[in-house]
Amino acid sequence: MAGKLYVIGIGPGGYEDMTIRAAGILKECQVIAGYTLYVDLIREHFGEKEFLATPMKQETERCRMALKAAAEGKDVAMISSGDPGVYGMAGLILELAGEYPQVEIQVIPGVTAACAGGALLGAPLIHDFAVISLSDLLTPMETIEKRIRAAAEADFAICIYNPSSKKRGDYLHRACSWMLESRSPETVCGIVRNIGREGEAMEIMTLKELAEARTDMFSTVFIGNSATRKIGNRMVTPRGYRL
Repeated sequence: MAGKLYVIGIGPGGYEDMTIRAAGILKECQVIAGYTLYVDLIREHFGEKEFLATPMKQETERCRMALKAAAEGKDVAMISSGDPGVYGMAGLILELAGEYPQVEIQVIPGVTAACAGGALLGAPLIHDFAVISLSDLLTPMETIEKRIRAAAEADFAICIYNPSSKKRGDYLHRACSWMLESRSPETVCGIVRNIGREGEAMEIMTLKELAEARTDMFSTVFIGNSATRKIGNRMVTPRGYRL
């Protein structure tokens, strides 16, 4: 008989930010598969398991490895940071599932960076918001630009994943320049770094200041809407309740 494949979100990084359901399933699975960095984040808590890890840009191979192990009768966990349905492996696993029809697949949600980072900042996403990745590895920059402009013009609060990397050092600056076409330079923004990991930190600033800020792949950026304001040391987007 084939085993079962669970596509699991492990949260932003710290074991305590993983859901009880996710941790329980990981304890029961025989095999844990994932991107090398994410496997290393949880290895100490599940050291007795068989691990299948591949580096960046080998996502398809990684998913096939997990599906093959499940087809051979093992219960397998394919892990993603945050939530597996938010820039995670759930979609790719389901796209490949037809090659292994005997494998039952279940997606287990997790805490994505928009939620975890937003909690550190305060309440930046309490109203309508958009989540956009600046990584153009799989999405053309023309599409990313179109989405950022549309979200900015529609006055969404915006959460940005993958704001910059060594090869994409100016992408956040470019995104801010597009937003400044329809947003005030004083728009309240925030950066959260290393969510749930060593070195976790957050900072609140204006959109003008954000355009010059330095970020990396471990940063999550929040741009407020026209109503967002700084309250004490927190970033808050009011929903409109009567006070």
